[in-house]
Amino acid sequence: MCTCITLKNNDFYFGRNLDLDYSFGESVTVTPRSYSFKLKNGTLFKNRYAMIGMATVVDEYPLYAEAVNEAGLGMAGLNFPHHSMYPDPVKDKINITPFEFIPYVLGQAASVKEARELLKDIWLDNIPFSPQLPITVLHFMIADKDEAIVIEHSDNGLLIYDNPVGVMTNNPRFPYHLTNLRNYRHLSPKNTDNRFSSKIELPSYAEGMGAIGLPGDYSSASRFVKAAFGKLNAVSDGSEEGNVTEFFRILDSVAMVKGSVITENDHLDVTTYTCCANATKGIYYYKTYNNISLSAVDMHKEDLDGDKLVSYQLNKELKVYYHN
Repeated sequence: MCTCITLKNNDFYFGRNLDLDYSFGESVTVTPRSYSFKLKNGTLFKNRYAMIGMATVVDEYPLYAEAVNEAGLGMAGLNFPHHSMYPDPVKDKINITPFEFIPYVLGQAASVKEARELLKDIWLDNIPFSPQLPITVLHFMIADKDEAIVIEHSDNGLLIYDNPVGVMTNNPRFPYHLTNLRNYRHLSPKNTDNRFSSKIELPSYAEGMGAIGLPGDYSSASRFVKAAFGKLNAVSDGSEEGNVTEFFRILDSVAMVKGSVITENDHLDVTTYTCCANATKGIYYYKTYNNISLSAVDMHKEDLDGDKLVSYQLNKELKVYYHN
């Protein structure tokens, strides 16, 4: 359960809600240009581009949930059960595992166009990071200031979809969400004229009635529609403060409140964190479920020519500004 969006207003922004019933030891992590990734296929590669995002660092290896690189490219993995298939490695392809996918792409591609070229040779296989960390079934969004794509893996390889909305959630497959969006084409941020009948007057009685019918539940299909409506109609003055505020407001509208979603195991599914990365400037903002104040890390204040990871533990305790 997650929601990922993009936003362009002067700078380009990329981020998501991470909806889960537990914390996975995540931290804001900067991977510099000279960090060496040792892949499960036995090869070693160094980044062309530094990146910043949320990751679980295990044995000095960043397992990214999402990240942006210094060239302005963003990528996120979202839960996608029952659909993604990761077969055995194959010949004549670059075999990488899902947990290697984000750093592999962001470490080498500066744009979606370049990412598309990389994807032609990639095969996502079923080799886990370790026996304790099995494969996570995901699909992915890759985006820059000009375009976005969604990648879903089947037994026949990568399926790549253009994403004109710049929004992604979870099941079903991505084409369903684009088709389902047509069911809401009548919605408007403005109050609409009476189209019920010319034989009766039905004046509006409140603002916001043009969006009656906008979904409000937490299903992935509904979150896609609501996030798309918020994003495509959002208004900002184009400043950093304005853009970041609107970005978080959009994601807040589809965030999960504790107790509103209970999993099959009777666990509480919540929005463990929300992030917004200014991919143009390399600044990563976040807030957690228990700390709604914003924290930020600027990747360009780190040594991006280095070869060591830099991680910041999350500020999870609420800080209140008292006026008196």
